Amino acid sequence: MAEWHAIDGGVTAPKGFKAAGIAAGLKPSGAPDLALIVSETDAIAAGVFTLSRVRAACVDYCRQRLQDKAMARAILCNAGQANAATGDRGMEDALQTAQWLGAELQIDPNAILLASTGVIGRRMQMDAFQAGIPKLVSALSGDGSAAAASAIITTDLISKEFAAETEIDGRPVRIGGIAKGSGMIHPNMATMLAFVTCDAAVSTQLWQTMLHRAANRSFNQITVDGDTSTNDTLIALANGQSRTPAIIEMGPAAETLEAMLTATCQHLAKAIARDGEGATCLIAVRVTGAHDEADAQLIAKTIVSSSLVKSAIFGRDPNWGRIAAAAGRAGVIFDQEDLRVQLGDIVLMECGQPQPFDRAAASEYLKQAAAGEYLKSDTIAIAVSVGDGSGEGIAWGCDLSYDYVRINAEYTT
Repeated sequence: MAEWHAIDGGVTAPKGFKAAGIAAGLKPSGAPDLALIVSETDAIAAGVFTLSRVRAACVDYCRQRLQDKAMARAILCNAGQANAATGDRGMEDALQTAQWLGAELQIDPNAILLASTGVIGRRMQMDAFQAGIPKLVSALSGDGSAAAASAIITTDLISKEFAAETEIDGRPVRIGGIAKGSGMIHPNMATMLAFVTCDAAVSTQLWQTMLHRAANRSFNQITVDGDTSTNDTLIALANGQSRTPAIIEMGPAAETLEAMLTATCQHLAKAIARDGEGATCLIAVRVTGAHDEADAQLIAKTIVSSSLVKSAIFGRDPNWGRIAAAAGRAGVIFDQEDLRVQLGDIVLMECGQPQPFDRAAASEYLKQAAAGEYLKSDTIAIAVSVGDGSGEGIAWGCDLSYDYVRINAEYTT
């Protein structure tokens, strides 16, 4: 399997894609709030969406579009209003925005996918939206990824983009992505949005399968606060402009492409967790020795989702009992005597037995890792083993600070 490497360019790194981001007046702050990604040709489209029973109009719209035909030319995203819990008018507004953009781009509106983020229960400001469409299209550029990444964020402190390149059949193949997310982040698609572009040629079914697996190993393995959003959306477009042979089944080429897709999604997912509202560090929980990958992922998610674990990390308290307790309530069967817990390189429990350790040194590890001083990383590493099975999984999250409550207490006021 060929190796991949990171490159610049985000969603416009793959051939045949342009992007833009502008301030259309949808946010009271006047910050950028309207983003567009366009493929110069028809692209195979795949999507993964929120599992919430309360969904934004754009989620239902995209699901229907992809069910009718897994093909798209553009992704249009607004920030400021979520267009969720807005009744029938929400879908009417979504359809109207696609009509406006279709007319401006001179493409079929049905080839446009939609996403929204912002305050739930508020309709989009349609006058500002309509006026912004021509400006957005005029701003399209082969270097527009950063502008688009900036235009989809809400409470995020930073924009998030990534791109990678590999070689398939002697030709370069690229994948790029942008994402937003800081709060309302929890496994089962956590408010997060992510858009991925690719210039490989790949079959519809295989592209969707790859995206589902990549999501399960990335976005579905992050948590900030335990809340799943009404708007969670992951859309991936593959337009074939690399001119490589079509990938229609699993094999070396498909494995190379999926590895790069997964790496892109994991990079963006970790960036979301690292940027969690009020967060001071990224937490990575790796679980080994489980019966299978699903069990290991579930234990890892349960640990990194624990408010008690997250609070202890914020307090730089090496309270390993909270980690052990979270593992035990994950719903996965294992023997307590097999449990091993490690913080950084400090072993806290072995074969179910507490181990003597330097509490001050463990606390210092938490402080240094949070400050990015430990091995030049801002990631706090927790390793848990539950047996000798082949199952391995990882989940990412962040600590729970005082600022999380402040940010969300003041969100709509």
